[in-house]
Amino acid sequence: MSKILILLGSSSDEAVMSESVRYLDWFGIENDMIVASAHRDPEKVTKLTTEAKANGYSVIIAAAGMAAALPGVVAAHTQKPVLGCPMQAWALDGLDSLLSTVQMPKGIPVATFSIGGAGATNAAIFAV
Repeated sequence: MSKILILLGSSSDEAVMSESVRYLDWFGIENDMIVASAHRDPEKVTKLTTEAKANGYSVIIAAAGMAAALPGVVAAHTQKPVLGCPMQAWALDGLDSLLSTVQMPKGIPVATFSIGGAGATNAAIFAV
C-alpha cells in the first residue's frame, strides 16, 4: 500500500495537520509528517520531494501559512499529486495563505483545500 507524505512549513502547523494524520490512520494509510520549510530549508524540501516516489509516497500534502510557498515548491519538484493546505496566519486570517496556494502557474498544479482544520481533514480524505 502507498504512503502519504505530509510536509509542514512550520512546527506550529502540527496541531492543525494532526487532523490529516488522524484520518489517514483511521483509513489505515501509512503516513509521515515532516517539518520542512520552503524558505528555511529548501534543500530538505527538494530532497524529500524528489525522492518521494523512491520512498513509496503516492501523494504529498503540503501545509503552509503566510506566503505559503511550500505547496508550489513541492509541486515544482515532483510529479506526484500535491495537496495544498493553507494555514491560518496572523495577518490576514489565512486568506494570504489560501491565495498563495491556489494561484499556481500553469504546469505546477496544486489541489487546494480550505484554510485550517477543515482543509487538513479534506486533504486526507481526498488523498485516500
